[in-house]
Parts: sequence; C-alpha cells; structure tokens
Amino acid sequence: MVKIALISCGTEYSGIQKEIEKAATTFGSEIVIPEIDLDYIDEAYKKFGFSAESSSLKLMIARAMSIVEGKSKADAVFIATCFRCAEGALVRNEVRRFIQANTRIPVVTYSFTERTKADELFIRMEALTTSVARRSILAREKQEGLTLGVDSGSTTTKVVLMENNKVIGTGWTPTKDIMESVYSAADEAFEGTGYTLDDVEGIGTTGYGRLTIGKNMKAELVQEELSVNAKGAVYLADHQKGDATVLDIGGMDNKVITVNDGIPDNFTMGGICAGASGRFLEMTARRLDVDITELGPLAMKGDYKKAMLNSYCIVFGIQDLVTTLAAGGSKADVAAAACRSVSEQVYEQQLQEIDIREPLIQVGGTSLISGLVKAVSETLGGIDVIVPEYSQHIGAVGSALLVSGMGKRQENK
Repeated sequence: MVKIALISCGTEYSGIQKEIEKAATTFGSEIVIPEIDLDYIDEAYKKFGFSAESSSLKLMIARAMSIVEGKSKADAVFIATCFRCAEGALVRNEVRRFIQANTRIPVVTYSFTERTKADELFIRMEALTTSVARRSILAREKQEGLTLGVDSGSTTTKVVLMENNKVIGTGWTPTKDIMESVYSAADEAFEGTGYTLDDVEGIGTTGYGRLTIGKNMKAELVQEELSVNAKGAVYLADHQKGDATVLDIGGMDNKVITVNDGIPDNFTMGGICAGASGRFLEMTARRLDVDITELGPLAMKGDYKKAMLNSYCIVFGIQDLVTTLAAGGSKADVAAAACRSVSEQVYEQQLQEIDIREPLIQVGGTSLISGLVKAVSETLGGIDVIVPEYSQHIGAVGSALLVSGMGKRQENK
C-alpha cells in the first residue's frame, strides 16, 4: 500500500480530512501523519528559516522537515492548506519546494475550500498514487504491438492507433454522447490502416469519460490524465530523460506537470474561471468571425498592448473584447490580447505554484494556436516552448503508450 504523508495546517478542523482519507483509500493508498514531538517543532522551524505566525503552519513545517530528515517515512506527500489563508499559501509553496529540493518523493499541493470538489481531489490523489504504484509503467519509453489510446476530453474526443512505436492513425471529434464520440473518432483512426478494433492488443483510456469508456470497451488501462498526459508529452517531445514541464490549457481546466525521467513529481490543475481556458479563445474566435484554426496566425500579426483585456471573468473578458472592437481596435490586436490574457491568467493561477523546469512542452488542442504559444513564451520571459507533433492527441498517445505490454487483448478475452 502506498503511504501518502499528509502535511497540512488543519484539515482535521475543516471537514476535509475524511474526504482526503476516502480519496486515498479509493486508489489503494493510506494517509499517514508524520509523528513529531514538541521540541522538534521549534528545532525544525528554526532550520527551515521561514517566518510564520500560525502555530498550525509551524507544525506543518516541522512535519515537512521530518520527511526530509528521514524521521518519518512516506512514498508520496500531499500538501493541503485552506484557499482563504494567504500565509498558508506561501508556506504551502515553500514546503513543496523544500521537499522537492531535498528528496525524490512525488508531491502534490491542494488548496481546499469548505465545499471541496470531489473530482479535483480524487484526480490529484489518483495521480499521486499512480506515480508511486505504477512507476514501472510510467517509465516505459517505447510502444510495442498494436494499441489504441482514447482521450475523452471535456470538448473533444481523441483516438490514436499506435503500432511498434509509431502513430499510424488518429481521430478527433467533438465530445457529445461519450461512446458515440469514441467510436466515431476510432473509425477515423482506423481508416486506411487495414486494421479493425478486433486486431488491437490493448486499449488505454483517459479523460473525463474514461470510466464509462473503460467499462464499455473493456480497456486494459483506465488512467487519470495527469500521468498519461505527462508521459505522452515527454514521449512525443523526445525528452524522456531529465526534467521538463508539461502545460495543457484545456477546454475547461488546465494542467501543469513537472516531470523527471518521464515520471510526474508535481502537478496542479483547475483554474478560477473559464477566462483562463481554451473556451475563452473559442468564444473570441466566434466573436471575431474566424475559425479557431485561424485565431493563432491572426494573433501573431497583432499587438496585445493595443487591446488590453483586464478581467479574469470570461463574461467581462468578452465585454472588454467587444469594447475594443467598437472603439476601432483591429481583429489582430484583439486576438493577440485574448491569447496574452489566457497566458497571464494561467501563469498567475497555476504556473506560479510550479517551479518551471525547461523545456516547457505545451500540449492539447490549444497548443495548435500559435498566438497562444507565443504569448506563453513571452509571459515566461521568452523561454523556448516545444509543441511536438500530435500535441493535440497527447492523452490518447500517452494511453496507447502506457497500455503497451500490459498483456495481449486477444489472450485476455
């Protein structure tokens, strides 16, 4: 059983403790609390060197120190603080950096509310457990045989067919009815390959619809998208050794994952508003009367400084856009401003929670919007951003890769 150390500043008083324990148990893990004595709290706090007024935060720091110094044993660490506490947010980030700088233990941070979203908590716990329990699978660097990867996203469904370490077929369709979308995209992926679903040796699935798809298709691998996307990204970018950061700006939420030797070791997801997602860019394209595929090149011609969008809210963001157009602003400037707005919000809401390790690999459907890729690079000080081939199929590629070698499907029928 995977032992996950809980380092927090009072989850037992917030009503979230049982939710965290339930999430861990669901995925075969156990929550453990680092044991320390009162004298060690002051000693560890002085060593850490970060001033905190709250006694709960001092306890949190001491528990982190006990992990680093080997006084407490754990396979992974889950760091949680209340989203209302600014001091807690600072300590949470410093504790995360401290553990990552001094251990090889995977870490995830979580800012909880009074009404925790179970899905957001569960996917973090599942990914954390996966990074430990399925390390051998995540370390896989080549795909073998004939495998199918399915990614059921919030807005689109992607399917990839791989054979002996090569992508030989892809499918992409809007997500409507879960299974109808999968079979439609699968038909597209199989077209011209000479294969059918009966020939496939393994099926892997991820994304929002993964449980339904896994049950209906009897998939060998049903996996959350954090670990799958991370693996697919470093595989396609040919960067399976060393450090990297994966950025996926999705239709509903965003994911930022740091990876070491192909294994995720920290990640964050979510977002305050759809104004920081691909949905805002879709609405911008619609308002500018251009196809979403044209938005990127259009933004590359514009100057975001001439059409500032000042709101986190998707509704008010569109209002700013309309106001700019009404005042005579160009479509190119508005497109550039929309891309810049999304990149800045992603940075402020998520990228600051992660110590970015180059290279930055941008994936997902929005990675095809060149103006957004440029905006991300500029927002991060001009760093190089890699957009690998098949970046929009990243979850499906990761699923097809990871299911490889899990046993031939025909033999399991």
